[in-house]
Amino acid sequence: MLITSPQNPRIKDLVRLRDRRGRDRDQKVIIEGYRELMRAVDAGYPLEELYVCPELFQGSNEPALIERCCRAGAALFETTPAVFGKVAYRDRPEGLLAVGPQRHRGLADLALPAAPPPLLLVAEAIEKPGNLGTMLRSADATGVSALVVCDPCTDIFNPNVVRASTGTLFTVPVVEAGGDEALAWLRDHGIRILAASPHAEARYTEVDLTGPVAVTVGTEQYGLSPRWIEAADLAVRIPMLGVADSLNVATATALILYEAVRQRLAAGSAADRGPMPED
Repeated sequence: MLITSPQNPRIKDLVRLRDRRGRDRDQKVIIEGYRELMRAVDAGYPLEELYVCPELFQGSNEPALIERCCRAGAALFETTPAVFGKVAYRDRPEGLLAVGPQRHRGLADLALPAAPPPLLLVAEAIEKPGNLGTMLRSADATGVSALVVCDPCTDIFNPNVVRASTGTLFTVPVVEAGGDEALAWLRDHGIRILAASPHAEARYTEVDLTGPVAVTVGTEQYGLSPRWIEAADLAVRIPMLGVADSLNVATATALILYEAVRQRLAAGSAADRGPMPED
């Protein structure tokens, strides 16, 4: 089916999904772009509709991805460039946009691995979709067991979250919870809480991150709330050598997560070597 008019009812519905009220009402998520759509399909995320504009394709792999989406049950619609530009979220659209259902999960749905020790990321009241998406990308890269979004200020299904995460929103387990609920759950599962604070004495490279641990980060403007600071088992700081007194929350998150990976890889290498021989 070729859609040539921006007044088409389906196009009007898509435009409404650009706004959070429309997404919340319909419980839908927009997935735009080749990488994002591919990762959603690879993760088995259900797709309901797929809108394509061949004139905007960036390469030659789009037909194979479109076929996969259709086999998975997505209804296919083709649009003109002008119509696609009406619904696209990006300044330079790639000619691929899908719609799927929002999937909300809670802590009760989260299954932690027996090994290696869980590494979790807790994001409290993050306000900017770009930061949340970038944190998801880092969580995927570092093998985080789950991202726990506490007391959310931004919509985790915002198209900018999908874009900044490059589709890892669909590959990293994401759960939503209240702060008190998340704290109790972490305690019940024996997971230490790490809080980053510029006032902490220990550097983030000086604490043991090889066991079960939850890295907690807070709002862009104020950082973590007192609730998380007071509950923390570990408090760390990232050295700041210039005039700025803090890093972007997504940057700070990546540094701490990769330090946890570094320590775990080093511990694994040491275990592989076995005990040192006695004299």
